[in-house]
This record gives sequence, structure tokens and C-alpha cells, in this order.
Amino acid sequence: MGTPTMSAKILETLVQDGFNIVALIAQEDKPQGRKGLLEKVPTKVVAEKYNIPVYQPHRIRKEYEFVKDLKPDLILTMAYGQIIPQGLLDIPRLGCLNIHGSILPKYRGAAPIQRAIIEGETRTGVTLMEMIDKMDAGKMFAFEECEITPEDNYTSLCDKIVDCGVRVIRNNLVKYLEGNLPGVEQDENKVTFADKIKPEDEKLDLSKPTNLFLNWVRGLSEEPGGYVLLNDLKFKIFKAHKMSDKVDSPIGSLTINKRVYLQLSDGVIELDEVQLEGKKRMDAKSFANGSQKLNGSIVK
Repeated sequence: MGTPTMSAKILETLVQDGFNIVALIAQEDKPQGRKGLLEKVPTKVVAEKYNIPVYQPHRIRKEYEFVKDLKPDLILTMAYGQIIPQGLLDIPRLGCLNIHGSILPKYRGAAPIQRAIIEGETRTGVTLMEMIDKMDAGKMFAFEECEITPEDNYTSLCDKIVDCGVRVIRNNLVKYLEGNLPGVEQDENKVTFADKIKPEDEKLDLSKPTNLFLNWVRGLSEEPGGYVLLNDLKFKIFKAHKMSDKVDSPIGSLTINKRVYLQLSDGVIELDEVQLEGKKRMDAKSFANGSQKLNGSIVK
């Protein structure tokens, strides 16, 4: 069970390693682009490549009886995107496992990768865990860790998490299937949560110190992209770095002089990659070349 590109890479690994995948369950295909054409979700593309049956129920909580006919030994999930009901969890004879994008019990929830960057973590990874009818609360069977560097953003860290997922499967799935991976319970006293990134979270908070502001930029890049408002237009900041500790302009002031600088509460950052609503994404130097008239503007 899985939907995005991350899940697709795990699915292909399972197939290539010789596991018998009897079906894929994924989220529904969604309209993409300005023309609104339906585009297959990434896992579906992989499944069809290997002639694996694909199921895309609108609400898995109400539509899972078909799984009984598949008679799976195990359900493995990564980033499916819906809550799995207990009735479905009870079907496979060897249970249900999830590849969760954090080192549990930290960052249970929908956005563990983004939240790890936003919170300034320097390490993360994946947990191979038991799925139960409580969010990310089951027994833990194995871990794989990776480093979060200052250059990492959400997109690059997703690639590292996929690599961790591949390793955790290759090193542990057969052990689990053979009953040689007992698992340990999570310490409830150490649990933290990684809430879903909501549309309102995408607006960057100019009052935050530079380090936290930059963490938010990284955590929201490449998708969906954090933004501020410039003349009531969304001005997305995909990449930026700290320039100085100077505070000599109002918070939100843009200085455009071959480069683009933004005044925050405790210093100045230089913008590296930006996109003004209605325009293409570009490096900030190119933006500066055509936007001298915006020098001195205040973003909100």
C-alpha cells in the first residue's frame, strides 16, 4: 500500500528482490497541470510495468473487502495516505508492516520528514513497524538512520529516506517473515508528533529567527514551497542562506541589488531560488535583474 514516488521505489525494490506482490493499493489518480488531465500515481506506474493488479478505493475504511480474496500473507505500507481500518489490518496472516519516515517514537504522524527539518534535527531515518489501529504506535522491528545536512531540503531528504527504506526491507523483511524479528514496544514517554503540513503552514513567518525561518524554507522545498506575500502575490522561497546579523531595516524589507536580501527579526538572509506568483521559478540573481523596481518593498 503506497502512493507517491517514495513508495514506488520501495515497490520496485520488492519486485526486483523476488517478493510476490499480489496487489497494489494506492490513492486515486488526480488531475494534474493546467489542463487537469488525470495522471497515474507513481506506484501505479510501477505496478502496471510488472503486471501487478492495482486497486484505488476512494475510502479504504469502507472499501476493503476485496483484500480478503487476495489472501495476502503480509501488507507492507509506505506513504499510502489514508488511515487503515482494523478490519483490513486483521486480514493478512502475518500482519501489517509500515515503513515510517522517522526514528520512532519521535515524529509519529503525517509529515515526519518535513517536521524533522523544520525542528532542526541532524539525523533521522525509517522505522519498520507494526501497524495497529492507532497512528504509528505499533511495535518497532528495525531502524535505518541517515544524516540531515544543512543543505538538505524536503526533496533531498525524501531520497535519503527511500534509501533507508530499501535497506530496512533488504536487511529485515525476510527475518520478520520467518518469525525471527520479535520487535519492541515504543516508549510512550518519548512520543512526539509530526502534524500534516496544512496550506496555512506554507506561509513563512517573518517574525521567526533566521535559523528557524530557513528550516521552514528547507522543510517546504521543493514542494509545496514556502511563501511570503509581495504586493499580495505569493513569493515562494525555495532556497536561501543567512547573510548577516544586521538589523537595520523593517522586518520583511527586500533589498534588490544584483542579489535579493530579506530582513528578518535578527538578521538578513540572501534568497537563492524564488518564484513570484504567475512567473517561472528562477535563481534569485535572474529575478533581481528584472525586478529592480521592487527594491525596498516590504513582504508580509
